[in-house]
Amino acid sequence: MKFAVIVFPGSNCDIDMYHAIKDELGEEVEYVWHDAENLEGFDGILLPGGFSYGDYLRSGAIARFSNVMKEIKKAAEAGKPILGVCNGFQILLEAGLLPGAMRRNESLQFICRPVQLKVEAPHTMFTSAYEDGETITIPVAHGEGNYYCDEQTLAELQENNRIVFTYAGSNPNGSIADIAGIMNEKGNVLGMMPHPERAVDSLLGSSDGLKLFKSIVHHWRESNVINA
Repeated sequence: MKFAVIVFPGSNCDIDMYHAIKDELGEEVEYVWHDAENLEGFDGILLPGGFSYGDYLRSGAIARFSNVMKEIKKAAEAGKPILGVCNGFQILLEAGLLPGAMRRNESLQFICRPVQLKVEAPHTMFTSAYEDGETITIPVAHGEGNYYCDEQTLAELQENNRIVFTYAGSNPNGSIADIAGIMNEKGNVLGMMPHPERAVDSLLGSSDGLKLFKSIVHHWRESNVINA
């Protein structure tokens, strides 16, 4: 499986994402600059964290106009797995690929620490390696991770099992319904604030994030590889 790590001006977690795929997962991966006009050669798209375009206006508000976003929307329509982490999640929201919006943390402070997540939807292409209700440890690092949506959208997310991760025990940013990660209606676009790419080896404090990437590869192989 071949992944693209999209690099925007201001991305700073692209190297972490590349390492997770190449060195820990053992899959093919390339950096792709934000002005790319073709993503057809990639099987999965990863939008890393950071401060795209300096987070001016709103986080992700300028990145949504990058050339590559047209190709990411095409990839989403084609059913390819797309993962947006932290700033990547914010970009997916701004681009309309996921519903809702991101606000400043309730504390108005930047938060950087490990948190506990509950796996709410284990039967997705991103979570099949997890158990239903499993609690995992993944770090967060954000100042605007307070996810918000209106009551109708929240009801739709809940009714259709599109809330993938919630904060377990302590909600670090004030997100509605303790939401830490959601996916689109088709189930191939996931946005999450915690950083699974920073939890792929026990030396980092947790390897729980590696299961997410393994889930993506497993789904792709099941869908695309034909055994003789």
